[in-house]
Amino acid sequence: MHNFHYKEGKLYCEDVSVEALADALGTPLFVYSHATLLRHITAYKEAFAEVPHLIAFAVKANSNIAVLRLFGREGGGADIVSGGELSRGLAAGIDPKKMVFAGVGKTKDELREGLRAGILMFNIESSQELIALDEVAKEMQVTAPVALRVNPDVNPETHPYISTGLKKSKFGIEIGKAVEQYKLARRLEHIEVVGIHSHIGSQLTKVKPFVDALSLVLELIEGLRAEGQDIRYWDIGGGLGITYDAEAPPLPKDLADALMPLLKKSGCHIILEPGRSLAGNAGILVTRVIYTKKGEAKNFVVVDAGMNDLIRPSLYEAYHDIRPVVANDRATELVDVVGPICESGDFLAQNRELAQMVPDELLAVMSAGAYAFTMSSNYNSRTRPPEVLVCRDRYDIIRKRETIDDLMRGEIIPAYLSDDS
Repeated sequence: MHNFHYKEGKLYCEDVSVEALADALGTPLFVYSHATLLRHITAYKEAFAEVPHLIAFAVKANSNIAVLRLFGREGGGADIVSGGELSRGLAAGIDPKKMVFAGVGKTKDELREGLRAGILMFNIESSQELIALDEVAKEMQVTAPVALRVNPDVNPETHPYISTGLKKSKFGIEIGKAVEQYKLARRLEHIEVVGIHSHIGSQLTKVKPFVDALSLVLELIEGLRAEGQDIRYWDIGGGLGITYDAEAPPLPKDLADALMPLLKKSGCHIILEPGRSLAGNAGILVTRVIYTKKGEAKNFVVVDAGMNDLIRPSLYEAYHDIRPVVANDRATELVDVVGPICESGDFLAQNRELAQMVPDELLAVMSAGAYAFTMSSNYNSRTRPPEVLVCRDRYDIIRKRETIDDLMRGEIIPAYLSDDS
């Protein structure tokens, strides 16, 4: 799957043995396939070639600067939601004129950073944010380019935690109030309206919610233009799903074919914000079995990666396929694959049929290229894993494994707690 394949019973990423990587670099370990990342952005570029477009990768999915650099070299931009992600995009060499800044809680410092960098536009999510941006732009004696994020109240039919386009969502401006907010933007001296934005959710497996949402937004675009608003950019969001288990999400071409009549009719420069569909199936998390435990109610495979490394199963009850790195012909058994974290919610899989494992063997947690490392933590004072990018028969460490010194960097014991006090 996606350049992860078995050769003589051993899992490979492209032409590099995953077992050899684990032996050389230790575990846990994130491994990404260059060929898969490249293939996925190429699929988007080809699918939307009929309209002017920008593929702004959702940095929150995978923020490693090597990954961002790869997409930037292919003409991609960045969908950012923090000052830190802005800095990462710049460090990766992405043109700021290909960056869009979203998020409900941008601080004034972050707004300044975006203006200073000269980003393409801010996706504004409230009237207070709009006014704050106008104030910051006035201080800096510049004009801020904006799109308003419109909430079309369309059910994306995905997990509630990653649904962002419903009426009850914290994101965006209700579509019925959008015209009023665009009028406010037009009155503000240091704001320039350049576009419109919508994003209904993540891990979407059907085209219809996209079509329904964008049909509503297109009507709004036409109404805004009738009132003299210059809507040049249409940021249609991202959210296309991937196959974790039995899902059959549409391909970029399927999405493009369904949306193209709407996009062409708009006459806009289209911005897309794919994240998971570019990076998700391009990565795996490699982990080593520490112990196996047999109980009356459950059997456990205890591994050295936990919810601190990959929180999606614990947070969303998300499914990730788990495969032995070296295939074996032992009988399967029903197990929970659990980590070393001191929480009952620390699991990578529950009630999973898995070939019987023994200590020191390796497992690969598939589809871990998105929302994996970026959501990791140092809980239980555990160091975060390294990241590796494989290109054909070579690999490069694109993030070093954290050390204990890294964990405590910046911490200070006050003088009154010293031994001499």
